[in-house]
Amino acid sequence: MAQITLKNISCGYDNKPVITDLSFEINKGDYIVIVGENGSGKSTLIKTLLGLIPTISGKISFQGNFSRKNIGYLPQQTIVQKDFPATVQEVVMSGFHSKHRFFPFYTKAEKTIAKNNLEKLGVYDLSPRCFRELSGGQQQRVLLARALCSASKMLVLDEPTGGLDSSATEEMYSIIKSLNDEGITIIMISHDISSALKYATHILFAHSTAFYGTKEEFIKSELGKKYKHFVGGHIGGHINE
Repeated sequence: MAQITLKNISCGYDNKPVITDLSFEINKGDYIVIVGENGSGKSTLIKTLLGLIPTISGKISFQGNFSRKNIGYLPQQTIVQKDFPATVQEVVMSGFHSKHRFFPFYTKAEKTIAKNNLEKLGVYDLSPRCFRELSGGQQQRVLLARALCSASKMLVLDEPTGGLDSSATEEMYSIIKSLNDEGITIIMISHDISSALKYATHILFAHSTAFYGTKEEFIKSELGKKYKHFVGGHIGGHINE
């Protein structure tokens, strides 16, 4: 079932496109990994999808009762975010802020949702801890719980394993896959093409003329052949190396 349709999208800044004439459909339960070289427009594309920057041309359509309110977003972490002086509980509850413009209190149902998400991601026992005292992997789990509080039908993740060690990276990929198995649509930017192919149902290769298709279609494509030393199922290796 389609959730979002992108038709002939061109996106970029100052009316200068970095991706042109891209069309594809996002269906419920898809696991889409966006890969591409640095500066190829990966983050620009998802910011356009989220409505943070306007399209240059083309149309983004939301199907049925799906809307941007159903999308949880986990951006790349900054140094400021890593040093945020709030408790884990406060960070996760802030995912409900968009729903509380004029009412500053959380409902009992929202507190239950936050608790469930913290438990799901294995960080409930960290609730009273200060966010900045956590490890990188723990912080990403907390921020993922926050994104789930914001919306639970689709998650857009921008380099969710950036800066994590190999163990924390594998744990994060496992968590994201389990969320996808529960029916949550995943759209993830990653430089790690081997892991992308391990978990993804679809690959979007960001380029001025972007490629979109299933994992199998990508492997058989000219781009897939170009990066064939990364598509044999081996873990490790980055597309911009």
